[in-house]
Amino acid sequence: MEVVFPSLSSLEFHSAFGDVERGIKALEEYFHKHSIEKGSHSGSEVFDELVPAYNSVLEQLRVINAYIHAFTSTDSRDELAAAKESEIDQLHVSVRKLSKRFAAWIGGLDLEALLASSEVAKAHEYMLIKAKISSQHLMRPGEEMLASELEVTGMSAWSKLHGNVTSQLTIPIEVDGEIQNLPMSVVRNFAYDPDRERRRTAFEAELAGWKTVEVPLAAAMNGVKGEVSTLCRHRKWDEPLDEALLSCNIDRHTLDAMMLAATEAFPIFRRYLKAKAKALGLEKLAFYDLFAPLGSSEQTWEYPEACDFVVEQFHGYSHKLGEFASRSFRENWIDAGPRAGKTDGAYCMSIRKDESRILMNYKPSFGSVSTLAHELGHGYHNLCLYGRTPLQRATPMTLAETASIFCETIIRQAVLKDGTPGEQLAVLEASLQGSCQVVVDISSRFFFEKWVFEARAKRELSGREMCEIMQRAQLETYGDGLDSDYLHPYMWAAKSHYYGRSYYNFPYMFGLLFGLGLYAVYQRDPEPFKAHYDDLLSSTGLADAATLGKRFGIDITKPDFWRASLDQIRADVDRFEALI
Repeated sequence: MEVVFPSLSSLEFHSAFGDVERGIKALEEYFHKHSIEKGSHSGSEVFDELVPAYNSVLEQLRVINAYIHAFTSTDSRDELAAAKESEIDQLHVSVRKLSKRFAAWIGGLDLEALLASSEVAKAHEYMLIKAKISSQHLMRPGEEMLASELEVTGMSAWSKLHGNVTSQLTIPIEVDGEIQNLPMSVVRNFAYDPDRERRRTAFEAELAGWKTVEVPLAAAMNGVKGEVSTLCRHRKWDEPLDEALLSCNIDRHTLDAMMLAATEAFPIFRRYLKAKAKALGLEKLAFYDLFAPLGSSEQTWEYPEACDFVVEQFHGYSHKLGEFASRSFRENWIDAGPRAGKTDGAYCMSIRKDESRILMNYKPSFGSVSTLAHELGHGYHNLCLYGRTPLQRATPMTLAETASIFCETIIRQAVLKDGTPGEQLAVLEASLQGSCQVVVDISSRFFFEKWVFEARAKRELSGREMCEIMQRAQLETYGDGLDSDYLHPYMWAAKSHYYGRSYYNFPYMFGLLFGLGLYAVYQRDPEPFKAHYDDLLSSTGLADAATLGKRFGIDITKPDFWRASLDQIRADVDRFEALI
């Protein structure tokens, strides 16, 4: 991070932070001077001046925000970083207020006339269309301003509480005959241990750990879902899901088509789970067996080995993708290993220009290699978006997973092509394990969130009730693929996604299946695909998902597309069963 600013306390960082503050202040004054609000009919001249200034502020804010987040997510005990995060939260409030006023203003304009008279408007056409729709779901201006201000002490605060509690939670666990207090992220990594007794011990320790913090985490969940429900009601959304669909650039028909195909495919994944149980010598898998390793590989997948493998395979697709991966490692963009105070899981964030930063909790396994490829895919997507304005590059979660899934598939196919039967089994297991999580587990999370929203509309829920809803969702999706006596009732506490934007879950499934569909197109005709793929990635904020899919002859509004993608997973299950 030192190449961006020397430190959080440096003069360079302080100066850049001040530039953002001054830029937002100037933008606020421009909004006031030209009455950028509902009912104002300022012309294209004002629009052409406003949008570049707006984009400039958003770009500056992106850099500062990413820089701070790099520190808070790698060490939640960093008090200076936490203080700076609190300061920038206030700047986000100001920008959210302006975004509401901007959408309200766009809602009152004649878009057809504006697009005909302004090149800037033409370049931001899809953003204007979405703003027009959003304007129909805004409260009165004063209410929107108040809601933006209260978010810092509402949803944002609840989300921060969840992050701080979970990243700092340590759990007593017996390891090799010795009681140790380990971070939750480290304990959860025992799920990948080949020793079943160690997995079981870690699982029981994990559940006991979540039990100790279920009261504050249940309060956070109630706070977030209660706030979202209240605002959706006042903004005239039928339910929170409708708002999420607009932000994801898809409609209800597309979601229903995908979820129908996913539900039809649950038996396929249950076949996989039963085959894995057989391979492990078990009658049925417990939840703590889901990530147990299978197969054998001569490769140990230590981190340097994984980096070299990913670069080689990415070069096999294109020089541009391979060189991007090389640069990421060469310039040290990745924080790889788990440690106390570090956020669990993995993410990639754009930081400035064409640069990204990646957080992982790497463990020597093919699953972590796949995650590395996944996050680098996000970084490559950011590279393709370079040159777009912030308002043009606002990629929805559904399409944000396109490049990441594609890159995962490149890695998987490489090992399946040349690996020994033992290596193929290990890779198929890692792939099916991931697909099962993204289709089956994500479906359980979707059902959980839907049912929690329905129940929260009436009253607050206790931690026990959330556990019951989560187990119900897991039974609905995993079915007889798992031992019903050993489910994970605290998955609602473990997943940070519930404590931010609503329905963060189904876009992952969309990304997997859309990415698999694109990979099938690539296999049929590689060179024409390559000619259009980077353009697709650079355009993910410029059109809805259905429109972009049509460029490759894909109709995502029909179940058949999703079934075809799931058929690729069915073929992997067939191969997996044969190897078992």
